Amino acid sequence: MILKLIIFAVAGYFIYKFFGGKLPTIGGKSQSEKKLDEDTLVECEKCSTYVTVKESILIHGKYYCDECADK
Repeated sequence: MILKLIIFAVAGYFIYKFFGGKLPTIGGKSQSEKKLDEDTLVECEKCSTYVTVKESILIHGKYYCDECADK
């Protein structure tokens, strides 16, 4: 009985990995901690326009365009 359970668990794991699943890692970065490229567009919290990360200003974890950050 235990052997069947182990076989099904291993088979399930390989099927999961075959279809592109990712298992959570201990100590890995969460999605909020991923580094953004300089040309990635982000939305300004105040005026909702899109600017690149390079051109935006980060204030308290939120992105602002140059015009809204000056106000």
